[in-house]
Amino acid sequence: MSDGAPLASMRSLLFAPGNEERKLRGALESDADAAIADLEDAVPAAKKDRAREVVRETFGDGRPLRLLRIAAPADVELAAELRVDAVVVPKATAAAVSELPKGPPVVAIVETPAGLREAHAIASSPAVAALMLGAVDLSVALGLEPYGDGLELLFARSSIAVDSSAAGIQRPIDSPCLDFRDLDVVRRESEQARALGFAGKACIHPAQVAAVNAAFTPSAEQVEWAQSTLAALAEAEREGRGAVALAGTMIDEPVAARARGILARTRRDGG
Repeated sequence: MSDGAPLASMRSLLFAPGNEERKLRGALESDADAAIADLEDAVPAAKKDRAREVVRETFGDGRPLRLLRIAAPADVELAAELRVDAVVVPKATAAAVSELPKGPPVVAIVETPAGLREAHAIASSPAVAALMLGAVDLSVALGLEPYGDGLELLFARSSIAVDSSAAGIQRPIDSPCLDFRDLDVVRRESEQARALGFAGKACIHPAQVAAVNAAFTPSAEQVEWAQSTLAALAEAEREGRGAVALAGTMIDEPVAARARGILARTRRDGG
């Protein structure tokens, strides 16, 4: 598995077509934690070469994190040239990831039935820092239909979360919400993904970024709970007590680990 430490703070990852300079610069200037220059589906075949030139001219150093979704060997070379923070591999399989040359960390999109079955093997690759759910392609392949509450994707999301944890990599990234005008839908999808163990969500429009960032940033109530939990545990340890309760709930090490995780995410997100 890849170190990919800088990628651990990603809540929002904003896709932009690699051949559209205005949108690409907009992604780089947005409040997204990462901008993804897309050289795959978003770019027509006839415009791939031009897209690489646009990315080369536009994707400079600085904030946010810079990711490149690749579609050809030339894109892998471009990623190395630009020293991007990560490459995004579409329709990832264990074989495809293993064949990549040594380079930036990999965010592997799980968007095929084969990829879903191999998600643990993909996550276990030394190059892979995180998995991302590709819900649209996966839904088409499996014949899934929207159910209104994301039930059709529950198995896929849960499987990817389990496989990421079992492989020891960071928590996965959720698929973008296609309804970019309805921010309530974006928020609900983000909160559901967070509850299922995801660390962030991809975006397809700058308007989605704020809702996604808010959903994946610990709330003031969560931070207060985490601080109170760790303080109660520390007091119990000082007094030599083996068990401690807070607001009628027993605190043990898994609960403390959750509290520490909330505070760690708060610090990464600038809270």
